[in-house]
Amino acid sequence: MAIETKDLKFTATEEKGEVSAILAKPGGPDRPGGPDGAKALLVLGHGSGTNIHHRLMQELSDALNGAGIATLRFNYPYSEKGGGGMDGEKVRLATVRAAVETAKKEADGLPVFAGGHSMSGRMFSMACANAPIEGLRGIVFFAFPLHAGKPNTDRAEHLKAVEVPMLFLSGQRDSMADLDLLKPVVDDLANARLHVVDTADHGFKVLKRRNTDEPVMEELARVATEWMLK
Repeated sequence: MAIETKDLKFTATEEKGEVSAILAKPGGPDRPGGPDGAKALLVLGHGSGTNIHHRLMQELSDALNGAGIATLRFNYPYSEKGGGGMDGEKVRLATVRAAVETAKKEADGLPVFAGGHSMSGRMFSMACANAPIEGLRGIVFFAFPLHAGKPNTDRAEHLKAVEVPMLFLSGQRDSMADLDLLKPVVDDLANARLHVVDTADHGFKVLKRRNTDEPVMEELARVATEWMLK
């Protein structure tokens, strides 16, 4: 399958300026709208300590492209600059909203979803809880960070205010999302679904005793695609 990529820039905030993004779209310019073309676009944010070029982000984007989903990966101002330190929550929330607006301009009529690994998924849900993002079809959490220290559900309180559908893809061994806590959280949400990834940790590293031969990135892409296109 041909993959068309496009390097983009968009303004995260007026104060922080521009950040980089990469649009990756299956089908390519030789087959627009063809059978191998994109069926949806997912705005894909990275985890707190990485950036758009991190291996997990590249592998996840590749797997989603292979399943027929275009991706728009993006940096935050702090990850664009590098050198450590994280932007304040206000800046990160503004950045995810700006990333969705950028994706909508590049979507060519495709339905637009948003999500990300760990921190970015939570930024999208917090942004939507604060105020709906027009045109956004749903949120995909690749390892929702339910807790950073002692297991609790404080970080999930805002999810009750999110109006769009949500998909949680969580590893069985994720130390930041105790399944005994995460499952009831998702069950109490009217518009959410949980898929547990066998033997996976927070970064989706899996054990040899995994109960399937399906590569983990392909599993994530398959489940996310089926959910987005249902």
